[in-house]
Amino acid sequence: MNFKEEYSEKFDELRKNRVKTSFYKYGSAKENFGKGYVDALGSLEKCLAKYRETGNTEYLLDAGNYAMFEYMYPQHEKAHFRATDSSESAGIVGLSVGEARRFEA
Repeated sequence: MNFKEEYSEKFDELRKNRVKTSFYKYGSAKENFGKGYVDALGSLEKCLAKYRETGNTEYLLDAGNYAMFEYMYPQHEKAHFRATDSSESAGIVGLSVGEARRFEA
């Protein structure tokens, strides 16, 4: 397995840079999301819509940050973490290579 083809360090680097910039532009994430001034999930959805509209991958970096902020400062009333197995997966859209291989056998 070539890890560089399975994970993007560049994505993390660019995402982190945006968090640093946003701190000076908008204030602390702890206050904005922790006190409920900014809706992380709503903002994430706006970024995905903008990406779909424009194809600009910068919106995916922002979406990743909003997902992280929701994780750090959850606003969802049922927010919790519980590791799940594949039987509880949200699933994917499409057919993975692994699934296709099982059908071929």
